[in-house]
Amino acid sequence: MALRQEQQLKQVQKLSPLQMQVIKLVELNSVELEDRIKQEVEDNPALETVDHAETDANDEYDFQNNGNDKEEDSLSQEDILLGDYFSEDDVPDYHTGYSSSGESRQKEFIYSDEKTLNEFLLEQINLHQLNERQKIIAEYIIGNLDENGYLQRDLTAISNDLLLQHHIDASSLEMEDILYEIQDLDPAGIGARDLQECLLLQLQRKTPSPEVKIAEEILTNHFEEFSRKHYEKIMRKLNLSEDELRDAINEIISLNPKPGSSWSNSIEIAMSNITPDFIVESDNEGVIMYLNNQNIPDLKINREFFEMVQGYNQNKESMSTQDKQTMLFMKQKMDSAKWFIDAVKQRQNTLQRTMEAIVAIQHDFFLTGDETKLKPMILKDVAERTGFDISTISRVSNSKYVQTNMGVYPLKFFFSEALQNKAGKNVSSHEVKYILKKSIENEDPSKPLTDDQLTRILNQKGYKIARRTVAKYREQLNIPVARLRKKI
Repeated sequence: MALRQEQQLKQVQKLSPLQMQVIKLVELNSVELEDRIKQEVEDNPALETVDHAETDANDEYDFQNNGNDKEEDSLSQEDILLGDYFSEDDVPDYHTGYSSSGESRQKEFIYSDEKTLNEFLLEQINLHQLNERQKIIAEYIIGNLDENGYLQRDLTAISNDLLLQHHIDASSLEMEDILYEIQDLDPAGIGARDLQECLLLQLQRKTPSPEVKIAEEILTNHFEEFSRKHYEKIMRKLNLSEDELRDAINEIISLNPKPGSSWSNSIEIAMSNITPDFIVESDNEGVIMYLNNQNIPDLKINREFFEMVQGYNQNKESMSTQDKQTMLFMKQKMDSAKWFIDAVKQRQNTLQRTMEAIVAIQHDFFLTGDETKLKPMILKDVAERTGFDISTISRVSNSKYVQTNMGVYPLKFFFSEALQNKAGKNVSSHEVKYILKKSIENEDPSKPLTDDQLTRILNQKGYKIARRTVAKYREQLNIPVARLRKKI
């Protein structure tokens, strides 16, 4: 086949470096953005942060800042554009985010440096009369407890690890004896291998009484019926009255199913502490919304780095090959810094406009805090108001949170599908879920409402909804089925 040369004209869509930066940054929440900025400043010598103490905390973000007040007589056209990226006395600041006028409203959380569960248990086990070998075994078993205080690993597997790592050949009986020593430690229930054993360990430490004795009998011989709430079967098998069963169940539910949780809670709270990306405040005068950029630093081009590039640029003709390579490297870093600053700027603009659209649609909710005031809203509704693509709105709403007078909500909370009532009016699924939740809260605990009954209640209130939809909403609210909600 002969070779031939031909021309083709076709349209190809390509993203610029700036567009790719914006896409990546829009997906980040405020905490992730802060980390991303720190990483970029470390990697790029042309980029640096502006100390907030040096800037006016009340300056608003100016999207129209084109740096027209800069001195132009000694700078090239490219240098004039670079003036937007400096923050000096003679150059207007290039802010990368809204200054947070709500800075004083942010709470500072201080976490105490307490002992871990392992440290607490090791201190106790050292007070027991154990020899060196037994202490090593005990420490190894304690090290295998999970965050809730349970021993999920089989003792045989732990014994094999001890043989490989410490050359200690411990029999099953010896491992059991050491485990019993650990189960005598505080908190009660520690070292249990399952929920049943955990609850029984706690009951054994209680003052003997008729209800404690019945509770032990239930957990020992009728645990499956108890977990499935088959109370009639338990009453029949143990010949108990309702009052006797109720007292025994109260003893059981007063126990802690996760004895190690009191140590992990502080860590979990610290890890799950949410930093809101938006703050919405409302009063009688209306609703105010702003971005929470308290910890987001302003960015600028490093002036010394820029002057070095300018110096190289003025001596192009006399440059050596190595100098040209250095010049190319520095220019790439300068361009990268400019793209990053613009990307952060566009991210803030995108988030601001998106949240403004959400507040406009859900204005009644932000004003009153009444979930029944939430309107049906999908990504397309916000995209049409902002002019952004649906994929952009999806990225903005992902992993972002908003702080309101009623609490902190994930941004996705405000998006919901529409349902029709008998009047033909569209209502939000949040409204239906709210009524569903209230109906379950007000039900008779001894005769909880089934999904069919909940469906009839909603239909009577004017909502066209199927039983399977009710079941779906109930699961989304983390509410168990009627059988598991039953109480004596």
